[in-house]
Amino acid sequence: MLVALVMGVAAQDAVELRMVWYNDGNEGEVVRELLDRFEADNPDIKVVIETVGYSDGILQQLPLQVQAGEAPDLARLTQFAQLRDYYLDLTPYLSDAETFASYFPAPLLAAFRPDGDTTGIYGIPTQLTVTGPYINRTLFEQAGIEVPSDTSESVTWAEWVAAAQAVAEATGTDYAIAIDRSGHRISGPLVSTGATILDAEGTVTIDSEGFRAYAEELKSWHDQGLTPADVWLGSGGNYAPATNYFLNGQVVMYMAGSWQIGNFDTNIGDAFDWEAVPNPSGPGGSTGMPGGATLMAFASTEHPAEVARVMEYLASPEVHAEFTARTLFIPGHLALPEFEYVTESEAAAAALNVFMAEVPKLADQAWALQLYAHFTPLANSMRDRLTQYMIGELSLDDAIVRIQQDIDEAIAAAGG
Repeated sequence: MLVALVMGVAAQDAVELRMVWYNDGNEGEVVRELLDRFEADNPDIKVVIETVGYSDGILQQLPLQVQAGEAPDLARLTQFAQLRDYYLDLTPYLSDAETFASYFPAPLLAAFRPDGDTTGIYGIPTQLTVTGPYINRTLFEQAGIEVPSDTSESVTWAEWVAAAQAVAEATGTDYAIAIDRSGHRISGPLVSTGATILDAEGTVTIDSEGFRAYAEELKSWHDQGLTPADVWLGSGGNYAPATNYFLNGQVVMYMAGSWQIGNFDTNIGDAFDWEAVPNPSGPGGSTGMPGGATLMAFASTEHPAEVARVMEYLASPEVHAEFTARTLFIPGHLALPEFEYVTESEAAAAALNVFMAEVPKLADQAWALQLYAHFTPLANSMRDRLTQYMIGELSLDDAIVRIQQDIDEAIAAAGG
């Protein structure tokens, strides 16, 4: 009777935290299991995971909810800079803020802070990501065409597209190449092609020879029918992935990133052999874009102390190592104990090695863009204006002028 009474009181008094989450692979399942253990040891806290879609839930609805004063207690997101004025400074609630901060790269923690704050702790990276291409090796083998990166460490975009086009034609595959409709996703190719968008003083200049060269390359894919038109041309003003085309064997080469490893490992199975390959080379180097997902706490929470306890648990080296090992993510944590990825898949292990090798190759321009406070409006404008260019609504000259205007206005609206 006494035990039942105590358990009843504990359950009744538990603080309920709402955590908005999205999934690329199995990470929702993994974090739920980890939080179940946390709740068993901390019966005064219950974490309710609200799983949403990445495009409609995280990119579209979450910012509106936050700005309307309806933020969750925690959320997993990628474009953290646009909400920097809404995060909770965890520092006074953490049991050991100095150790907590030491777990993560200082530039990342700094990027979470609002202007004028040099010490606050607002969130944690749940993983680092690197953009890069995947190929369907089975199609190359069926076509009898050599994979360019098998014999060269420096393969240009033009060489990759030519090879993928030849494979598609030889095998009757629907498309040679695809890339997600995303300003972030095209930023690596832009930089690699020689675009220099952001200088050391933080000035954005869109018009450059490299920017024009990749914009024309992307348009040529559509003009020649090398890429599924509905991804870029039929998705309105939204992010759109080309993932399913690769999963279904409809495209030879797909520009995505490391976050797809678990998804491909789970859902391609034995259907065909897939691989990650190094980013194509160009005047700006062989670079993808860094990125990643972060778990952020919001200042509007009514339970900051409990939020901090959850964050400390998920950031603890042992827990974070298990999350990383089981999700096949690249960790953004600097103090993990030695661990092994939980996979029997040779393809997944090989892809992880490819993407880890991409990290030291990331161009300074790519890092600068990723951590730039106004990267979200910049990326969205590049995505949408280049779409207008590809469907003939704007010339390339006009698209470049409009992107420059868009980002200048966004910077001015944010206070300069």
